[in-house]
Amino acid sequence: MEESRDLEWFPQIRKFYLRNAVIRLLLPLILIVSYFLGSYLILPSERALILGGLMIAYYIPPTGKESIIPVGIILGIPWWLMAITVVVQDVITCLFMILNLDIAFHIPYLGPWIYRFLAKGKEYIAKWPWLSRWKMWGLAFFVLLPFQGTGGTGAPLVGWMMGLTPGRILFAVGLGASLEALFFALGSELVWVLVFSNFTLALVALAILLFVVFLAYYLFQFRSGRERL
Repeated sequence: MEESRDLEWFPQIRKFYLRNAVIRLLLPLILIVSYFLGSYLILPSERALILGGLMIAYYIPPTGKESIIPVGIILGIPWWLMAITVVVQDVITCLFMILNLDIAFHIPYLGPWIYRFLAKGKEYIAKWPWLSRWKMWGLAFFVLLPFQGTGGTGAPLVGWMMGLTPGRILFAVGLGASLEALFFALGSELVWVLVFSNFTLALVALAILLFVVFLAYYLFQFRSGRERL
């Protein structure tokens, strides 16, 4: 595959942000490790370790909020902490991409994925032109969708292609991730509570959750198809 370093959509980040590459790399890592260590103040040590394992698993495709949050709740992590954790991870990942896009190109697996994403970038935006019209809110809705590439890694790329500033990109990622995480966390908590009290209601609640997800996907595809007409 021919690699392209065409970054015409992207701001010259280092002119405005941290110039030191070591600091830019370490800052997101320090933030995420600090968050994990802080979980020991809330959880027993064995559950904090479980949370740490789930945080690592969240970075391994195709794992997403729709799978990692229910698993965390089953393993005894409070629903609200699971929601906060994945949002923090998305925002910190977004920050990493903002500060280290040039370095991210050289990271195994991530770099080739970015190349493929950028190669289809203009076509991607053209496919859903309403994203650009809605600007920051469009990006937040994009993040809200439970699909691969809509989290803290892919959303900054879309945001830059839409011409958004890094601050607006961070806000949109935080907003979209928060709404999605709350949906899956509260929904999963409701399902598990019902499982132990009323199995039939649990199945109904699960069916409603799945219906909402598929409806969001259908409306997204339908709106995109109409925009292309």
